[in-house]
Amino acid sequence: MTYAERLEKTAVLGAAGKMGSGIVLLTALEMADLGLDPANRGRDFVLHAVDISEPALAGLLRYLRDQARKAAEKKAVWLRGAYADRPDLVENAEIVDRYVEDVLAVVRPTTRLEAAFGANVVFEAAVEDPDLKVGLLGRIRAEGSKEAWFLTNTSSIPIGELDAKAGLDGRIVGFHFYNPPAVQKLVELIRAGTTRPELAAFAAEYAKKLRKVVVPSNDVAGFIGNGHFMRDALHGIAEAERLAPEHGFAGAVYMVNKVSQDLLVRPMGIFQLVDYVGLDVCRYILGVMAARSAAGAGLHSPLLDRLAGLGVKGGQFADGSQKDGLLRYEKGRPAGIIDPEAGAYVPLAEIAARCDERLGPPPASARSWKAVMGLPDRAAFLEGFFRELGAATTLGAELARRYGRRSKEIGLGLVRDGIAAREEDVNTVMLTGFYHAYGPINGYFD
Repeated sequence: MTYAERLEKTAVLGAAGKMGSGIVLLTALEMADLGLDPANRGRDFVLHAVDISEPALAGLLRYLRDQARKAAEKKAVWLRGAYADRPDLVENAEIVDRYVEDVLAVVRPTTRLEAAFGANVVFEAAVEDPDLKVGLLGRIRAEGSKEAWFLTNTSSIPIGELDAKAGLDGRIVGFHFYNPPAVQKLVELIRAGTTRPELAAFAAEYAKKLRKVVVPSNDVAGFIGNGHFMRDALHGIAEAERLAPEHGFAGAVYMVNKVSQDLLVRPMGIFQLVDYVGLDVCRYILGVMAARSAAGAGLHSPLLDRLAGLGVKGGQFADGSQKDGLLRYEKGRPAGIIDPEAGAYVPLAEIAARCDERLGPPPASARSWKAVMGLPDRAAFLEGFFRELGAATTLGAELARRYGRRSKEIGLGLVRDGIAAREEDVNTVMLTGFYHAYGPINGYFD
Protein backbone atom coordinates (compact mmCIF):
# COMPACT_ATOMS: atom_id res chain seq x y z
CA MET A 1 0.00 0.00 0.00
CA THR A 2 1.02 3.59 -0.59
CA TYR A 3 1.03 6.07 2.29
CA ALA A 4 -2.40 7.42 1.25
CA GLU A 5 -3.85 3.95 0.76
CA ARG A 6 -2.63 2.87 4.18
CA LEU A 7 -4.09 5.94 5.91
CA GLU A 8 -7.41 5.70 4.05
CA LYS A 9 -8.91 3.43 6.73
CA THR A 10 -7.78 4.47 10.20
CA ALA A 11 -8.97 4.07 13.78
CA VAL A 12 -7.97 5.84 16.99
CA LEU A 13 -8.59 4.08 20.30
CA GLY A 14 -9.16 6.36 23.28
CA ALA A 15 -10.17 9.03 20.79
CA ALA A 16 -11.88 11.41 23.21
CA GLY A 17 -9.10 11.42 25.80
CA LYS A 18 -6.44 14.05 26.36
CA MET A 19 -4.00 12.44 23.95
CA GLY A 20 -6.46 10.70 21.67
CA SER A 21 -8.36 13.88 20.77
CA GLY A 22 -5.15 15.49 19.55
CA ILE A 23 -4.23 12.41 17.53
CA VAL A 24 -7.70 12.39 15.96
CA LEU A 25 -7.36 16.07 15.05
CA LEU A 26 -3.91 15.74 13.47
CA THR A 27 -4.84 12.59 11.57
CA ALA A 28 -8.18 13.96 10.37
CA LEU A 29 -6.44 17.09 9.07
CA GLU A 30 -3.87 14.95 7.28
CA MET A 31 -6.58 12.74 5.77
CA ALA A 32 -8.62 15.75 4.63
CA ASP A 33 -5.52 17.25 3.01
CA LEU A 34 -4.79 13.96 1.25
CA GLY A 35 -8.37 13.90 0.02
CA LEU A 36 -7.86 17.29 -1.63
CA ASP A 37 -4.89 15.99 -3.61
CA PRO A 38 -6.08 15.21 -7.19
CA ALA A 39 -4.09 11.96 -7.02
CA ASN A 40 -6.45 10.77 -4.28
CA ARG A 41 -9.76 11.91 -5.70
CA GLY A 42 -12.29 9.12 -5.32
CA ARG A 43 -10.74 7.77 -2.12
CA ASP A 44 -13.01 7.64 0.89
CA PHE A 45 -10.86 8.54 3.88
CA VAL A 46 -12.43 7.30 7.11
CA LEU A 47 -11.23 7.72 10.69
CA HIS A 48 -13.13 5.74 13.32
CA ALA A 49 -12.83 7.65 16.61
CA VAL A 50 -13.36 4.94 19.22
CA ASP A 51 -14.02 5.78 22.87
CA ILE A 52 -16.13 4.32 25.67
CA SER A 53 -17.83 7.66 26.49
CA GLU A 54 -20.55 9.05 24.25
CA PRO A 55 -20.55 12.47 26.00
CA ALA A 56 -16.77 12.67 25.55
CA LEU A 57 -17.16 11.88 21.85
CA ALA A 58 -19.66 14.73 21.54
CA GLY A 59 -17.07 17.00 23.13
CA LEU A 60 -14.48 15.66 20.69
CA LEU A 61 -16.58 16.80 17.74
CA ARG A 62 -16.86 20.31 19.17
CA TYR A 63 -13.09 20.35 19.70
CA LEU A 64 -12.46 19.16 16.14
CA ARG A 65 -14.73 21.81 14.65
CA ASP A 66 -13.01 24.62 16.52
CA GLN A 67 -9.49 23.38 15.80
CA ALA A 68 -10.17 22.58 12.14
CA ARG A 69 -11.38 26.15 11.67
CA LYS A 70 -8.19 27.52 13.20
CA ALA A 71 -6.12 25.24 10.98
CA ALA A 72 -8.06 26.35 7.89
CA GLU A 73 -7.58 30.02 8.66
CA LYS A 74 -3.82 29.50 8.90
CA LYS A 75 -3.60 27.86 5.48
CA ALA A 76 -6.28 29.78 3.59
CA VAL A 77 -3.94 30.45 0.65
CA TRP A 78 -3.17 26.75 0.22
CA LEU A 79 -6.85 25.87 0.53
CA ARG A 80 -7.78 28.36 -2.19
CA GLY A 81 -5.50 26.40 -4.53
CA ALA A 82 -6.79 23.05 -3.30
CA TYR A 83 -10.40 24.12 -3.99
CA ALA A 84 -9.55 25.80 -7.31
CA ASP A 85 -11.98 23.48 -9.13
CA ARG A 86 -14.87 24.63 -6.93
CA PRO A 87 -16.36 27.76 -8.54
CA ASP A 88 -19.00 27.87 -5.80
CA LEU A 89 -16.33 28.65 -3.19
CA VAL A 90 -15.42 32.30 -3.63
CA GLU A 91 -14.97 33.97 -0.28
CA ASN A 92 -12.34 32.84 2.22
CA ALA A 93 -15.11 32.20 4.74
CA GLU A 94 -16.76 29.77 2.31
CA ILE A 95 -13.48 27.94 1.75
CA VAL A 96 -12.82 27.71 5.48
CA ASP A 97 -16.32 26.37 6.14
CA ARG A 98 -15.92 23.80 3.37
CA TYR A 99 -12.60 22.58 4.78
CA VAL A 100 -14.03 22.26 8.29
CA GLU A 101 -16.84 20.12 6.93
CA ASP A 102 -14.36 18.00 4.95
CA VAL A 103 -12.34 17.36 8.11
CA LEU A 104 -15.41 16.45 10.15
CA ALA A 105 -16.70 14.21 7.35
CA VAL A 106 -13.61 12.03 7.79
CA VAL A 107 -14.34 11.31 11.47
CA ARG A 108 -16.85 8.64 12.56
CA PRO A 109 -17.30 8.70 16.36
CA THR A 110 -18.25 5.37 17.92
CA THR A 111 -18.21 3.46 21.19
CA ARG A 112 -17.84 0.13 19.37
CA LEU A 113 -14.37 -1.38 19.12
CA GLU A 114 -15.59 -3.40 16.15
CA ALA A 115 -15.32 -0.23 14.05
CA ALA A 116 -11.54 -0.63 14.20
CA PHE A 117 -11.57 -4.15 12.77
CA GLY A 118 -11.38 -2.96 9.17
CA ALA A 119 -8.67 -0.36 9.74
CA ASN A 120 -5.31 -0.41 8.00
CA VAL A 121 -3.82 1.80 10.72
CA VAL A 122 -4.79 1.75 14.39
CA PHE A 123 -3.56 4.47 16.73
CA GLU A 124 -3.79 3.28 20.33
CA ALA A 125 -4.11 6.06 22.94
CA ALA A 126 -5.76 4.19 25.81
CA VAL A 127 -4.70 4.76 29.41
CA GLU A 128 -1.20 3.63 30.40
CA ASP A 129 -2.23 0.12 31.45
CA PRO A 130 -0.35 -2.79 29.83
CA ASP A 131 -3.18 -5.29 30.32
CA LEU A 132 -5.77 -2.94 28.81
CA LYS A 133 -3.57 -2.17 25.83
CA VAL A 134 -2.78 -5.82 25.21
CA GLY A 135 -6.47 -6.69 25.43
CA LEU A 136 -7.50 -4.04 22.91
CA LEU A 137 -4.68 -4.72 20.47
CA GLY A 138 -5.07 -8.48 20.78
CA ARG A 139 -8.78 -8.36 20.03
CA ILE A 140 -8.26 -6.24 16.92
CA ARG A 141 -5.47 -8.59 15.83
CA ALA A 142 -7.77 -11.60 16.28
CA GLU A 143 -10.90 -10.18 14.67
CA GLY A 144 -9.66 -7.36 12.44
CA SER A 145 -7.55 -6.95 9.34
CA LYS A 146 -4.54 -9.22 9.28
CA GLU A 147 -2.54 -6.42 7.68
CA ALA A 148 -3.39 -3.70 10.18
CA TRP A 149 -0.51 -1.67 11.58
CA PHE A 150 -0.55 -0.45 15.16
CA LEU A 151 0.95 2.81 16.44
CA THR A 152 0.84 2.96 20.23
CA ASN A 153 1.11 6.21 22.15
CA THR A 154 2.51 4.51 25.24
CA SER A 155 5.00 6.64 27.14
CA SER A 156 6.57 3.82 29.13
CA ILE A 157 5.57 0.26 28.16
CA PRO A 158 8.12 -1.61 26.00
CA ILE A 159 6.85 -2.08 22.46
CA GLY A 160 8.31 -5.58 22.21
CA GLU A 161 6.28 -6.60 25.24
CA LEU A 162 3.04 -5.34 23.70
CA ASP A 163 3.93 -7.08 20.44
CA ALA A 164 4.59 -10.42 22.09
CA LYS A 165 1.59 -10.40 24.43
CA ALA A 166 -0.90 -9.19 21.80
CA GLY A 167 0.56 -11.45 19.09
CA LEU A 168 1.03 -8.67 16.55
CA ASP A 169 3.94 -10.26 14.68
CA GLY A 170 5.94 -7.04 14.40
CA ARG A 171 3.01 -4.91 13.24
CA ILE A 172 3.47 -2.36 16.04
CA VAL A 173 5.65 0.67 16.64
CA GLY A 174 5.83 3.14 19.50
CA PHE A 175 4.70 6.60 18.42
CA HIS A 176 4.78 8.70 21.56
CA PHE A 177 3.17 12.09 21.06
CA TYR A 178 3.79 14.69 23.74
CA ASN A 179 0.87 16.45 25.39
CA PRO A 180 -0.96 18.16 23.77
CA PRO A 181 -0.27 16.42 20.43
CA ALA A 182 -1.65 19.28 18.35
CA VAL A 183 0.83 21.72 19.91
CA GLN A 184 3.86 19.70 20.96
CA LYS A 185 6.43 19.25 18.22
CA LEU A 186 8.14 16.18 19.67
CA VAL A 187 7.47 12.54 18.89
CA GLU A 188 9.47 9.67 20.34
CA LEU A 189 9.63 6.86 17.79
CA ILE A 190 10.30 3.46 19.36
CA ARG A 191 10.99 0.38 17.30
CA ALA A 192 10.92 -3.02 18.92
CA GLY A 193 13.37 -5.61 17.68
CA THR A 194 10.41 -7.17 15.86
CA THR A 195 8.91 -4.00 14.33
CA ARG A 196 8.55 -4.34 10.58
CA PRO A 197 10.78 -1.93 8.63
CA GLU A 198 7.93 -0.83 6.35
CA LEU A 199 5.83 0.12 9.40
CA ALA A 200 8.70 2.15 10.84
CA ALA A 201 9.05 3.89 7.47
CA PHE A 202 5.33 4.71 7.42
CA ALA A 203 5.51 6.10 10.95
CA ALA A 204 8.46 8.29 9.99
CA GLU A 205 6.62 9.60 6.93
CA TYR A 206 3.49 10.31 8.98
CA ALA A 207 5.57 12.25 11.53
CA LYS A 208 7.22 14.23 8.73
CA LYS A 209 3.81 15.11 7.27
CA LEU A 210 2.79 16.42 10.69
CA ARG A 211 6.03 18.46 10.87
CA LYS A 212 7.08 16.74 14.07
CA VAL A 213 10.57 16.55 15.51
CA VAL A 214 11.29 12.84 15.71
CA VAL A 215 13.70 11.38 18.26
CA PRO A 216 14.33 7.61 18.20
CA SER A 217 14.39 5.83 21.53
CA ASN A 218 15.45 2.29 22.19
CA ASP A 219 12.79 -0.05 23.49
CA VAL A 220 13.41 0.28 27.23
CA ALA A 221 10.57 1.02 29.68
CA GLY A 222 10.08 4.77 30.08
CA PHE A 223 12.03 5.56 26.91
CA ILE A 224 13.95 8.86 26.92
CA GLY A 225 11.28 11.31 28.10
CA ASN A 226 9.95 9.47 31.12
CA GLY A 227 13.33 7.89 31.66
CA HIS A 228 14.59 11.36 32.51
CA PHE A 229 11.46 12.98 33.95
CA MET A 230 10.63 10.20 36.41
CA ARG A 231 14.16 10.13 37.82
CA ASP A 232 14.27 13.94 37.85
CA ALA A 233 11.02 13.99 39.84
CA LEU A 234 12.33 11.39 42.28
CA HIS A 235 15.34 13.60 42.90
CA GLY A 236 13.03 16.53 43.61
CA ILE A 237 11.02 14.42 46.04
CA ALA A 238 14.19 13.20 47.77
CA GLU A 239 15.43 16.78 48.12
CA ALA A 240 12.14 17.90 49.63
CA GLU A 241 12.21 15.01 52.09
CA ARG A 242 15.81 15.87 53.01
CA LEU A 243 14.89 19.50 53.67
CA ALA A 244 11.58 18.81 55.44
CA PRO A 245 12.91 18.23 59.01
CA GLU A 246 14.42 21.73 59.05
CA HIS A 247 11.98 23.68 56.90
CA GLY A 248 8.72 21.72 57.21
CA PHE A 249 7.25 19.58 54.42
CA ALA A 250 5.31 22.40 52.75
CA GLY A 251 8.31 24.73 52.98
CA ALA A 252 10.61 22.08 51.51
CA VAL A 253 8.26 21.44 48.58
CA TYR A 254 8.00 25.18 47.97
CA MET A 255 11.77 25.60 47.99
CA VAL A 256 12.54 22.70 45.65
CA ASN A 257 9.74 23.70 43.29
CA LYS A 258 10.98 27.29 43.17
CA VAL A 259 14.62 26.34 42.66
CA SER A 260 13.80 23.84 39.90
CA GLN A 261 11.84 26.53 38.05
CA ASP A 262 13.66 29.79 38.70
CA LEU A 263 17.29 28.75 39.10
CA LEU A 264 17.24 25.88 36.61
CA VAL A 265 15.32 28.12 34.16
CA ARG A 266 12.42 25.78 33.48
CA PRO A 267 8.83 26.60 32.46
CA MET A 268 7.45 25.20 35.72
CA GLY A 269 8.76 23.74 38.94
CA ILE A 270 9.19 19.98 39.26
CA PHE A 271 6.18 19.55 41.54
CA GLN A 272 3.97 21.60 39.25
CA LEU A 273 5.03 19.30 36.43
CA VAL A 274 4.18 16.22 38.51
CA ASP A 275 0.77 17.75 39.20
CA TYR A 276 0.29 18.51 35.50
CA VAL A 277 1.02 14.93 34.48
CA GLY A 278 -0.93 13.59 37.47
CA LEU A 279 0.42 11.95 40.63
CA ASP A 280 -1.51 8.79 39.83
CA VAL A 281 -0.07 8.72 36.31
CA CYS A 282 3.46 9.23 37.63
CA ARG A 283 2.96 6.38 40.13
CA TYR A 284 1.78 4.09 37.36
CA ILE A 285 4.66 4.96 35.04
CA LEU A 286 7.15 4.41 37.86
CA GLY A 287 5.55 1.01 38.49
CA VAL A 288 5.87 0.06 34.82
CA MET A 289 9.51 1.14 34.77
CA ALA A 290 10.38 -0.48 38.11
CA ALA A 291 8.97 -3.86 37.11
CA ARG A 292 11.04 -3.84 33.93
CA SER A 293 14.32 -2.41 35.19
CA ALA A 294 17.31 -3.92 36.94
CA ALA A 295 17.33 -0.79 39.11
CA GLY A 296 13.61 -1.10 39.83
CA ALA A 297 13.92 -0.68 43.58
CA GLY A 298 14.95 2.93 43.11
CA LEU A 299 12.01 3.77 40.85
CA HIS A 300 9.42 4.19 43.56
CA SER A 301 8.14 6.97 45.81
CA PRO A 302 6.48 6.18 49.15
CA LEU A 303 5.42 9.84 49.23
CA LEU A 304 3.36 9.44 46.06
CA ASP A 305 1.82 6.29 47.56
CA ARG A 306 0.92 8.22 50.70
CA LEU A 307 -0.63 11.08 48.76
CA ALA A 308 -2.61 8.61 46.66
CA GLY A 309 -4.02 7.25 49.89
CA LEU A 310 -5.20 10.77 50.72
CA GLY A 311 -6.90 11.06 47.32
CA VAL A 312 -4.39 13.59 45.97
CA LYS A 313 -4.19 13.01 42.21
CA GLY A 314 -3.46 16.17 40.22
CA GLY A 315 -4.07 16.09 36.48
CA GLN A 316 -6.53 18.28 34.59
CA PHE A 317 -10.25 18.85 34.48
CA ALA A 318 -12.10 18.38 31.19
CA ASP A 319 -11.65 22.07 30.36
CA GLY A 320 -7.87 21.78 30.78
CA SER A 321 -7.66 23.58 34.12
CA GLN A 322 -5.31 22.16 36.74
CA LYS A 323 -6.56 19.93 39.56
CA ASP A 324 -5.00 20.20 42.99
CA GLY A 325 -2.06 17.87 43.60
CA LEU A 326 1.04 18.48 45.65
CA LEU A 327 0.10 22.13 45.13
CA ARG A 328 -3.30 23.79 45.35
CA TYR A 329 -4.18 26.06 42.43
CA GLU A 330 -6.24 29.23 42.13
CA LYS A 331 -6.85 30.56 38.61
CA GLY A 332 -4.10 28.26 37.36
CA ARG A 333 -1.45 29.55 39.77
CA PRO A 334 -0.01 27.79 42.85
CA ALA A 335 -1.71 28.99 46.03
CA GLY A 336 -0.93 26.28 48.58
CA ILE A 337 1.07 23.12 49.30
CA ILE A 338 -0.19 19.85 50.74
CA ASP A 339 0.64 18.92 54.32
CA PRO A 340 0.31 15.12 54.40
CA GLU A 341 0.17 15.04 58.17
CA ALA A 342 -2.80 17.40 58.36
CA GLY A 343 -4.35 16.26 55.07
CA ALA A 344 -4.81 19.94 54.13
CA TYR A 345 -3.09 22.64 52.11
CA VAL A 346 -0.80 25.25 53.65
CA PRO A 347 -1.36 28.66 51.98
CA LEU A 348 1.71 29.94 50.16
CA ALA A 349 1.18 33.31 51.83
CA GLU A 350 2.11 31.69 55.15
CA ILE A 351 5.46 30.27 54.04
CA ALA A 352 6.71 31.98 50.86
CA ALA A 353 8.53 34.95 52.41
CA ARG A 354 10.26 32.81 55.03
CA CYS A 355 11.35 30.21 52.47
CA ASP A 356 12.55 32.83 49.99
CA GLU A 357 14.73 34.31 52.71
CA ARG A 358 16.26 30.93 53.48
CA LEU A 359 16.93 30.24 49.80
CA GLY A 360 18.69 33.56 49.46
CA PRO A 361 18.63 35.99 46.54
CA PRO A 362 18.98 34.67 42.98
CA PRO A 363 21.98 35.70 40.85
CA ALA A 364 21.73 39.31 39.72
CA SER A 365 21.41 38.21 36.07
CA ALA A 366 18.45 35.89 36.75
CA ARG A 367 15.54 36.12 34.32
CA SER A 368 12.31 34.20 33.96
CA TRP A 369 12.15 31.16 31.68
CA LYS A 370 9.91 33.06 29.27
CA ALA A 371 12.34 35.96 29.06
CA VAL A 372 15.29 33.62 28.52
CA MET A 373 13.50 31.74 25.74
CA GLY A 374 13.06 35.02 23.89
CA LEU A 375 16.72 36.02 24.01
CA PRO A 376 18.52 36.18 20.65
CA ASP A 377 21.67 34.70 22.23
CA ARG A 378 20.29 32.35 24.82
CA ALA A 379 23.45 30.24 25.02
CA ALA A 380 25.61 33.24 25.97
CA PHE A 381 23.16 34.30 28.66
CA LEU A 382 22.97 30.82 30.15
CA GLU A 383 26.75 30.52 30.20
CA GLY A 384 27.04 33.72 32.21
CA PHE A 385 24.06 32.96 34.46
CA PHE A 386 25.29 29.51 35.47
CA ARG A 387 28.80 30.83 36.00
CA GLU A 388 27.29 33.33 38.45
CA LEU A 389 25.16 30.59 40.04
CA GLY A 390 28.24 28.41 40.45
CA ALA A 391 29.96 31.11 42.50
CA ALA A 392 26.96 31.81 44.75
CA THR A 393 26.93 30.50 48.33
CA THR A 394 23.17 30.62 49.01
CA LEU A 395 21.05 27.57 49.84
CA GLY A 396 19.11 28.11 46.62
CA ALA A 397 22.29 28.02 44.53
CA GLU A 398 23.45 24.88 46.32
CA LEU A 399 20.12 23.13 45.66
CA ALA A 400 20.20 24.23 42.01
CA ARG A 401 23.71 22.90 41.49
CA ARG A 402 22.79 19.57 43.08
CA TYR A 403 19.71 19.37 40.90
CA GLY A 404 21.58 20.31 37.73
CA ARG A 405 24.30 17.73 38.37
CA ARG A 406 21.70 15.03 39.01
CA SER A 407 19.78 15.97 35.85
CA LYS A 408 22.98 15.67 33.82
CA GLU A 409 23.83 12.36 35.49
CA ILE A 410 20.40 11.01 34.55
CA GLY A 411 20.84 12.10 30.94
CA LEU A 412 24.27 10.50 30.65
CA GLY A 413 22.84 7.34 32.21
CA LEU A 414 20.19 7.11 29.49
CA VAL A 415 22.95 7.07 26.88
CA ARG A 416 25.19 4.73 28.88
CA ASP A 417 22.32 2.27 29.37
CA GLY A 418 21.43 2.26 25.68
CA ILE A 419 18.06 3.97 26.01
CA ALA A 420 19.17 6.97 23.97
CA ALA A 421 21.61 6.53 21.10
CA ARG A 422 23.21 9.96 21.53
CA GLU A 423 23.52 12.74 24.08
CA GLU A 424 21.94 15.01 21.50
CA ASP A 425 18.77 12.88 21.56
CA VAL A 426 18.38 13.32 25.32
CA ASN A 427 18.86 17.06 25.01
CA THR A 428 16.36 17.29 22.11
CA VAL A 429 13.67 15.47 24.10
CA MET A 430 14.04 17.79 27.07
CA LEU A 431 14.33 20.92 24.93
CA THR A 432 11.43 20.08 22.63
CA GLY A 433 9.15 17.87 24.70
CA PHE A 434 9.60 19.58 28.07
CA TYR A 435 10.41 23.10 26.80
CA HIS A 436 13.63 23.32 28.81
CA ALA A 437 15.90 26.25 27.96
CA TYR A 438 18.90 23.93 27.62
CA GLY A 439 19.58 20.21 27.53
CA PRO A 440 20.48 18.32 30.70
CA ILE A 441 23.77 17.12 29.22
CA ASN A 442 25.78 20.32 29.24
CA GLY A 443 28.84 21.99 30.70
CA TYR A 444 26.97 24.09 33.23
CA PHE A 445 27.08 21.58 36.08
CA ASP A 446 30.46 19.87 35.76
